[in-house]
Amino acid sequence: MPLTRREFLKTGTVAAAATSFLPSLLREGTAWAETGLKTRRVILVAFAGGVRSRETIGTPQNIPNLMKIARAGVVCPNMKARNIGHYGAALGLFTGCFDEMGIRENQRGRQPTVFEYVRKQLGLPAKEVWLSTSGGAQTLNYAYGEHKDYGAQYGANLISGDGIFNAEFRDILDRFGRPKKEKDAEAALVEKLEKSMDPEEVSRIADGSLRNDRETHQKVKNFILDEISAGTSNITGPGAEDAKSIRTAMNLFRIFKPRMMGIGLQNADVAHNSFNAYTEVIRRNDEEVGKLWDAIQADPELRATTTILVLPEFGRDKDLNQRNGLDHGDRSDELGKVAMFAAGPDFKKGSQSLAEFQTIDVAPTLCALMGAKAEHSKAKSLKELYG
Repeated sequence: MPLTRREFLKTGTVAAAATSFLPSLLREGTAWAETGLKTRRVILVAFAGGVRSRETIGTPQNIPNLMKIARAGVVCPNMKARNIGHYGAALGLFTGCFDEMGIRENQRGRQPTVFEYVRKQLGLPAKEVWLSTSGGAQTLNYAYGEHKDYGAQYGANLISGDGIFNAEFRDILDRFGRPKKEKDAEAALVEKLEKSMDPEEVSRIADGSLRNDRETHQKVKNFILDEISAGTSNITGPGAEDAKSIRTAMNLFRIFKPRMMGIGLQNADVAHNSFNAYTEVIRRNDEEVGKLWDAIQADPELRATTTILVLPEFGRDKDLNQRNGLDHGDRSDELGKVAMFAAGPDFKKGSQSLAEFQTIDVAPTLCALMGAKAEHSKAKSLKELYG
């Protein structure tokens, strides 16, 4: 039957939209097919803050969930790290480069992150790439770097668990109400909530430079409101910021099922002043990572397509300090070697690799699993760990 003018224009619009989307779809599909791998989604947990292997694989009762991941995949106890500051060393997990950063430095890294590599090379939209952090200005910089060929337009959608799910925002909700879903009647309420949020935090969630579409922006907004109603903002106690970061990432991953998720932790650095508080953070983070792992395994699609890697940026000193805590500066093996846990459809099962790898090898490994290349990294992809 002949088309009316309106039907023709409507059909043309749909076709044009499909045509504009097709190149990135083909590019992504081709890149993934060339890998010959089953992994379609990756999660990197930067178990940062300085965590010794003695309190992880050396004390397995501290980390029953990481040991569960190890039994499902590979544990690498000889990952070589560099004590170049928490920020620089943790950033290296995302860039594949060792760049020393000052303790108070807040400049973005010079090299692209894994998020930028996969978004640019695979043509992924922003909604497919996420970073959840435990707060703090430096951890927000993991989302993207300053390299001239990459940058903010290829960065990760960023959500800071402690930045959004904090006491101040809870107070706002207590004043205005807690809608679980945005209905027409609640539009004005949601507008009030948005205006009450820190504008900088709003930009971090759905930065215009990331080019999130309207649907994704709306979905993120509703997600935040639902998360607060569900109790993420009520997480308290030692390591609460880390716990919020992991919990937020878990729920984001279940709902959005993105291609890449980064999680930045840092509360283990409480070790400087208290060994007991440090081990408590490790145990709590292990519990939250376990919930993330269980959520993945409970979803058939995620279970068959998701790879997870968990490791610290470096360890801690061999001996306790005068405060019965642990610093990081003695150049011991306990500081310079950490354990990595990796599991996914392409990795060996129940295996241990005693080979010496570098912590920065994680970035090119994640890129390779996705069909991208960390072209500015000096590290290598850990194909030895594949099954």
